[in-house]
Amino acid sequence: MLQVLDIQQLTMDFGGLRAIDGVDLKVHQGEIVALIGPNGAGKTTFFNCVTGVYEPTGGRMTVRPPGKNVAVSLNRLKPNIVTEHGLARTFQNIRLFQNMTVLENVMVARHCRTRSGILGAVFRNAGTRREEQETVDFSYGLLEKVGLQGHVNDLARELPYGAQRRLEIARALATEPFLLLLDEPAAGMNPRETSELDTLITRIRDNEGVSILLIEHDMKLVMSISQRIYVMDYGRLIAQGTPKEIAENPNVIKAYLGETFDA
Repeated sequence: MLQVLDIQQLTMDFGGLRAIDGVDLKVHQGEIVALIGPNGAGKTTFFNCVTGVYEPTGGRMTVRPPGKNVAVSLNRLKPNIVTEHGLARTFQNIRLFQNMTVLENVMVARHCRTRSGILGAVFRNAGTRREEQETVDFSYGLLEKVGLQGHVNDLARELPYGAQRRLEIARALATEPFLLLLDEPAAGMNPRETSELDTLITRIRDNEGVSILLIEHDMKLVMSISQRIYVMDYGRLIAQGTPKEIAENPNVIKAYLGETFDA
């Protein structure tokens, strides 16, 4: 099975604090992989390293897009270049353009896949107009897939919380990633919204061919959709395995879960 993400001995220091300490993690094509752990374990810092927000102190990060024979190093790449290589992410705290419409929020993410430059924007030639219409159509199609087609012209700030989460996912998908990183996508959702999110994430993997790496505290969601789970504590990996293996791991129970549960 193709390995689309390979992280080896990732380390991140902030002054004298080691936030990530020699973490290895892999994602294969078509997988949904979860990264869990208590608050402060280093999970979001890990995402920030992979997506170019932070430059790691040490380690090796590579991706291999489906259909490509050569792995690409993510080390020292800026976030926009990481996105161009096929990785997209959402954030723990929603980062939508609140005063833009739902459709505009998705359209703006298409910038990394369009060709029209400044001259095209100024002179509005036929190629530019055609590309703009393609962007509208593509973005509307994504909104249909996440169930927001009825809110195209609404401002993002007017959406219910769960719908804003889905809009952020649609915006990430607009960059056409092969790997989607979701940072606590179920945070703040009610049980119905979380159930809908479960279905949406699985559908993205199955229908769009996008592999998923997610950080999540909702263990019912994690156990429902993940093929494999990595567990971090104090910047280190303390366990990895299938949902059943993680549920029965005493180190995980002690560090994070607090009690046994059904996988």
